[in-house]
Amino acid sequence: MSQLFARKTIGQLTAEVDTATGGLRRVLGKWHLTALGVGGIIGAGIFATTGTAIAGEAGVRLGAGPAIVLSFVLTAVTCGFAALCYAEFAAMVPISGSAYTYAYASFGELVAWIIGWDLIIEYAVGNIAVAISWAGYFRELMADVGIHIPAWLTTDYRTAFQAVAAAGAGATDARTLDLASAVTSAPHIAGLPIILNIPAVLIVLAITVLLVYGIRESAFSNSIMVVLKVAILLFFIVVGATLIHPPNYTEFGGFAPNGFAGIKAAAAIIFFSYIGFDAVSTAAEEAKDPGRDMPFGIIMSLVVCTVIFILVAVVMTGMTDWRQLGTAEPILTALNLASGNPTLLAVSRIIVAFGAVLAMTTVLLVFQLGQPRIFFSMARDGLLPPWAARVHPRFRTPHVTTILTGVLVAIFAAFANIDEVVNLTNIGTLFAFVLVAAGVLILRAKDPDRARPFRAPWVPLIPLLSIVSCLFLMVQLPFVTWVRFGVWLAIGLVVYFAYGYRHSKLRAAKA
Repeated sequence: MSQLFARKTIGQLTAEVDTATGGLRRVLGKWHLTALGVGGIIGAGIFATTGTAIAGEAGVRLGAGPAIVLSFVLTAVTCGFAALCYAEFAAMVPISGSAYTYAYASFGELVAWIIGWDLIIEYAVGNIAVAISWAGYFRELMADVGIHIPAWLTTDYRTAFQAVAAAGAGATDARTLDLASAVTSAPHIAGLPIILNIPAVLIVLAITVLLVYGIRESAFSNSIMVVLKVAILLFFIVVGATLIHPPNYTEFGGFAPNGFAGIKAAAAIIFFSYIGFDAVSTAAEEAKDPGRDMPFGIIMSLVVCTVIFILVAVVMTGMTDWRQLGTAEPILTALNLASGNPTLLAVSRIIVAFGAVLAMTTVLLVFQLGQPRIFFSMARDGLLPPWAARVHPRFRTPHVTTILTGVLVAIFAAFANIDEVVNLTNIGTLFAFVLVAAGVLILRAKDPDRARPFRAPWVPLIPLLSIVSCLFLMVQLPFVTWVRFGVWLAIGLVVYFAYGYRHSKLRAAKA
């Protein structure tokens, strides 16, 4: 048991980082890091899953209605507690690995492996969901400019077959009938239609190439796209504010039609909107001044995005009947249903669709940046094969794991259903937040004299509040999500004892 929970000291962790002998390049300033955080946060969550959180799903979960703003506040507070804990660790342990590295320093190797395996759900599986949503908005954008992509090239089998079944049962909405028609007219092999989300595959592969090329170039591209997508969301807020019909906040069941039950259920869904700020911590080894810049980037990105999310929610639910917003493109739906100048609404729709494509491109970039660096750190510790820790001799990026992650995400994005992966991403991220908060408590007790460039305030209160609030959101998720999460962790333990336990460099050094 002592071997399973062997810890690395902070000194050991930082001593392993040596740029001259294969470490990563320190080129990112505080605004680069803030842009990475904003790039990771503003994406599929606000542009896609917010609709389900507002309107709910019949027989599955309640909607928050206009009270979605309270759901955003609840989730932001939860993430705020976690952000303070991440900021302390990121400043104190400025190397790649994020929660995996922090767990190694506080809990020991076995828990570090568990959290590293868990982070695959947050970054890789989360990117699958984002790629799927990106493809949907890209198809809408192309349609608005007169280019029509067949629906069977931008969907998955579950959604396609549900549309065919609904059409057969007498559904009348145009979207369902269009998809059902496209599926039946798609090429068939052995009697089955070919359903492939090709745009999702192509965007993931393009992002992978950019990330292999270099972190500086990736961060620069991300910064440009972040500025554009924030500007577009502000455009929607300004235009939408002129289209608000105040009775929409109270006419359809009141401000909080389902009470706190709807608010908390929505909070568990829109948590997906906030994952991404912690991805900043995976770039700690590439920050110029991590002690100062990492806390700034983590906290500032969360604050900026929270303000934008609340404003978007207020405008969106004021523009139309909230019960109609339960679509995959709720912001576009709000523009479609709002009463106003037709030309203004048509132009706004194109601009917002373009903004959504940009937003999710940056999320793909940030998450695709984070996952390989988790693998990189685990391989450097011997828990994964040595090839996973290779750094490109010219570009100084973990190119092997970047390519591997990109290929796997692209393959699953071609077939997966977004609803199934969003909940799994949420539970994996919340679990990581719980362990990071607990790690702050442990290290404050075990290593109280360690220099902390940033100290989370009001310890132990803040970490304890982080743990409680994250567990609260976790219990709101469906039971099947817990089952899938448990199965995933069990597979991870098999992999650890089959390879990682026997190849651990820490254990070899102590032998």
